[in-house]
Amino acid sequence: MLHAVSSGWFAVVIRRACRFYSVDKMVNLDQIINIWKNADAVTFDVDSTVTREEGIDELAHFCGKGEQICELTKQAMQGDMTFQQSLSMRLHIINPSLTQVKEFLDTHQSKLTNGIKELVSALQACGKHVFLVSGGFHCLIAPIALQLNIPPENIYANRLKFYFTGEYAGFDENQPTSRSGGKAEVIEYLKKQKGFKNIVHIGDGSTDLEASPPADAFIGFGGNVIRESVKARAQWFVMNFDDLRRSL
Repeated sequence: MLHAVSSGWFAVVIRRACRFYSVDKMVNLDQIINIWKNADAVTFDVDSTVTREEGIDELAHFCGKGEQICELTKQAMQGDMTFQQSLSMRLHIINPSLTQVKEFLDTHQSKLTNGIKELVSALQACGKHVFLVSGGFHCLIAPIALQLNIPPENIYANRLKFYFTGEYAGFDENQPTSRSGGKAEVIEYLKKQKGFKNIVHIGDGSTDLEASPPADAFIGFGGNVIRESVKARAQWFVMNFDDLRRSL
């Protein structure tokens, strides 16, 4: 009898806790949407967010090293190794020459995620500044920025280095986006040096989660790939950009 009473009491407590949890989640989401509406700057991850692909994977396929690279990219996005470790390992395998990179850019056009052009245009129409903050490479992202009418100075990304012979010579390790926590550094810079008060960051990977704080809100994006760790921890998780555009 005592057991039955205790079980019933426990069930009531659980139901109440769940109800309060739902209310709390709703309040939190309302707060995030409010920040989204009032943000003066929005920063986007690029690979698997703005585009439907991972730029370094596409370059690897072009250079004949695709299968070796995909698993390392997956581990990096899930946070199974530091981003700098993964980036160094992948580039060492790809070993891209300057000629290969130029040929890749001449023959490859990145596939934009559905709705991103409309969202960026809507943000700009609202007077919000849009930035691309990526662990990818500036030379691969510049054509994407051009398609979205984002000025090149609003790109914060890594830079490949080459010897005068055109052979691969590494990457610029001084760029904050070359390491874990780098996106947070960029957003902190935008706040301190550019004077932005409210910044929202949008992305699909573990390095994007690290950006908030200092970003005032983080929106997880799962329209191309769903990373469970990101979905579980994102303050707001969306599957398409239309939801964000309608919430402006």
